[in-house]
Amino acid sequence: MPASASAQRGPREKLVEVHHRLCESFGCPIAYFHEHGPMDELVSSLLSHRTRNADSARAFRNLRDRFPDWEAVRDAPVEAVREALAPCTWPEAKAPALQRILAIITERRGSIELDHLADLPVPEAREWLESLPGVGPKTSAAVLSFSSLRRRALPVDSHHHRVAQRLGLIPASLSVGPSHRVLEAMLPAEWDAQQVYDNHEVLMLHGQRVCHFRSPACSRCVLLDLCPTGQARRAPESTLRQPAIPSHA
Repeated sequence: MPASASAQRGPREKLVEVHHRLCESFGCPIAYFHEHGPMDELVSSLLSHRTRNADSARAFRNLRDRFPDWEAVRDAPVEAVREALAPCTWPEAKAPALQRILAIITERRGSIELDHLADLPVPEAREWLESLPGVGPKTSAAVLSFSSLRRRALPVDSHHHRVAQRLGLIPASLSVGPSHRVLEAMLPAEWDAQQVYDNHEVLMLHGQRVCHFRSPACSRCVLLDLCPTGQARRAPESTLRQPAIPSHA
């Protein structure tokens, strides 16, 4: 499609076209990557903040191996929890924060479980989760989408956010937190939870594998004609490749 035609697309129409193209590239529907219950997913998501997935997974396994249940984690000496979280960044902060959240959930629910989220409308479930200290929109969406609840909620990680900004789906000035509501509002109302999950996954994968933070691989991007950032990056390269016009004396 010519660049002028792609520029005429509205953000919603562009998002759907991006989704379809990336689904062709990565193969939708994409399988969910684990079967955590909502409480396990909450802990896993909290541990993943500013931490590589492999390291946060190790810390999560440490907790499950060293403590019989979440009540035991809540009541353990904070140093024991901190040692279990050693693979994470900032275990000295995450250990007391996790114990505080477990205590709050116990106070509110009478036990450490989040099964009631299955019965709440998604906006109410997200509001409940985000009332917990340290839980923002990415974590609330992850708990509802990635866990066995399989609810219709859109997480936005840094890769997803970067691709959306470069495509012009969201303003360059919009930070990750507020972008959740904006991007989720663009999704077709008829999409189910799987399609919303796929949308997150394909944008994240595209950011990881093609639209890198530094040196994005625009030459092999299936979205280039939709991407004003990529077109702007490619323009100087095209100019350099043009043959010089000979001068006449």
